[in-house]
Amino acid sequence: MPPIKPARSSPSGSKRPAADNDRAISPPPLKRKTQSAISKSAVANFFTPASQKPKDRTTWAERSPNEDVPATLLVAKYIPENADSSALEAPAKRQKIAAFDLDSTLITSASGKRYPDDSADWKWWHHSVPGRLRQLYNDEGYRVVIFTNQGGLTLHPDPKSKGPKSAKNRVPGFKQKCSAVLSQLDIPLTLYAATGKDIYRKPRPGMWTEMKEDYDLSESEIDHENSVFVGDAGGRIAEPKGSSAAGKDFSCSDRNLAHNINIKYQTPEEFFLGEKPRDFARDFDVANFPYTEEEKDNEAWATKPKHQDIVLFVGFPGAGKSTFYWKYLEPLSYERVNQDTLKSKDKCFKAAADLLGKGESIVVDNTNADVDTRSQWIALARKHKVPIRCFWFQTPLQLCEHNAAARALNEKLNPEARQALPKIAFSGFASRFKEPKIDEGFQEVIPVHFKFRGTKDEYDIWGRYWV
Repeated sequence: MPPIKPARSSPSGSKRPAADNDRAISPPPLKRKTQSAISKSAVANFFTPASQKPKDRTTWAERSPNEDVPATLLVAKYIPENADSSALEAPAKRQKIAAFDLDSTLITSASGKRYPDDSADWKWWHHSVPGRLRQLYNDEGYRVVIFTNQGGLTLHPDPKSKGPKSAKNRVPGFKQKCSAVLSQLDIPLTLYAATGKDIYRKPRPGMWTEMKEDYDLSESEIDHENSVFVGDAGGRIAEPKGSSAAGKDFSCSDRNLAHNINIKYQTPEEFFLGEKPRDFARDFDVANFPYTEEEKDNEAWATKPKHQDIVLFVGFPGAGKSTFYWKYLEPLSYERVNQDTLKSKDKCFKAAADLLGKGESIVVDNTNADVDTRSQWIALARKHKVPIRCFWFQTPLQLCEHNAAARALNEKLNPEARQALPKIAFSGFASRFKEPKIDEGFQEVIPVHFKFRGTKDEYDIWGRYWV
């Protein structure tokens, strides 16, 4: 059988124009492009017997944050061909961890595009990367792992979803690219790819937890002082014009992950090239909210008026309203009316009217963003001839997003089993919000500023980065 030759190209890489008399029988442009993409190695591989083809040393698995939801974590384990089988069954507990992001840290697109064209469109971020990772594993005793967010992948698409179907086809290409990357490194390595917005997604520590379980490592066994996480999302600010003009990082998630797992953070430039650290800034910094021992409050909410009244909460979702109620107002025998519990505004008003009719004081624990909503509660207060006070929770938006995520992802902070909130829950409040005023009909408007109200153990959870 004569050998199959790849399509010929001109020196510039473009195809030679077809002669006029050939145009009628030439394949359409798309087909020509497909034909020209066939490489000599692909042709040779096609005719190579399966027994002679190199074995893919990468195995894949999927994991879920809990049994009630589909898997969102993709895990690749690479084992070199010459690895010691006994060591693989009971791997040595390497206590130093060298963890890396994938895109723009270990690899980048060969085409120079922000998003690669296909699974073959990649190259090493710097030529020193593969040698440095081998050195870490072979010479310096590090456990090498990769933690990457891959929100563009969908492991189990909803068949009823109206979203683009292209995401369904991205997983095989991603696996193919990762297998090529890992085989070129050729060291024992595990890659974790978070595809959802759950506990696995950086800066949340879910992938770190999976790594510890995979290698049978307890937190106390890990050498935190000599471990490192390297990633490009370090919150670096743009450098001024006239300098090297490096741009602003798209986020601070990699630096925040390192904070969460208590290991050193470095950018790829610092780790691989030895460059000096650049200035960085976080949009939200937990360091601005340190833990303080509980002090007795002597503010307006610490005592209950002698007469029956209504307390109306106003504030973003996640502003700390419910925590405030349980800590300060429930002990004062205020009854709580909450739409998350009762499921509708009508049920809230009915429950409130029933409680007021029984002589109870109540707290309306809802967001109450706009004047029209608040006016209905003010009218109810007038109908029952009781005063109404407004407690205005002045918690900033980014702090509210942090609070809501920390609550939803940690059972210890979530006694009411609240679900994660979508972005629209915050943007919707912001679009409707009007500052509460006494002349709306309130007896007083009391500002409530955020502070962490909980135990030291709870703060150790809250004081990580969750968004």
